[in-house]
Amino acid sequence: MAARKHTTVTQDVDAVLGPAPASYAQPEVVVLRFRRHGRRLVLPVIALVALAGAAGFWVGSFNDPWIDLTAAAVAAALGLLLGIMPVLTWLAGTTTVSTRRVIVRRGLFVRSRTELALTRVREVRTRRSPAQRLFGAGDVLLLHGAETLRLEDVPAVTRIADAMQDLMVRNYAQAERAAFGQGFTGGPGLGGAGFPPGSGSAFPSAGVAAGPAGPADQTRVQGFMDL
Repeated sequence: MAARKHTTVTQDVDAVLGPAPASYAQPEVVVLRFRRHGRRLVLPVIALVALAGAAGFWVGSFNDPWIDLTAAAVAAALGLLLGIMPVLTWLAGTTTVSTRRVIVRRGLFVRSRTELALTRVREVRTRRSPAQRLFGAGDVLLLHGAETLRLEDVPAVTRIADAMQDLMVRNYAQAERAAFGQGFTGGPGLGGAGFPPGSGSAFPSAGVAAGPAGPADQTRVQGFMDL
């Protein structure tokens, strides 16, 4: 009986979809990974300190041991609800920005994951309230089509928004080089694959050097799965 031939995930994908485009020759790289601004932890920490002080003062001061147990149980439940859970929720929520996409993970018990390819992003906006400006934070709005992906309370919002804008431009330029390299010019008003309508030749002066053409790196699919 002939031995079964082992194939990688990349080889299986190439067998179904064909060779990967030249833009996938380089592996995906994580550029940013961040959580919401740390000021969200101020109130939970204050609640924990206040509950610990109140529990230390009241628990054990009653004559009835059942009342002491009840007070200790109530203090522990409030500490878990008002202090521990918000901290764990903050730790569980992460945003990862790679050279190709944005990945948002939220939720503690019920986990959710949202992905957005940078080639779909048409505009990067920021919105900052007076309180957010005091801490250098803000919301980042990623407009893609008629929808918007909102990243709430992003730390160092100006620097992160600028980095996303730069990655968006680079992805457009790379997609245009790949499209024109294959002899595709797009339909009327398209200006190439993945570009805003009426943009024509997108970002001709972006100054991003094209990567060397060659076989697709076999880590690209695995990199997508590991992020």
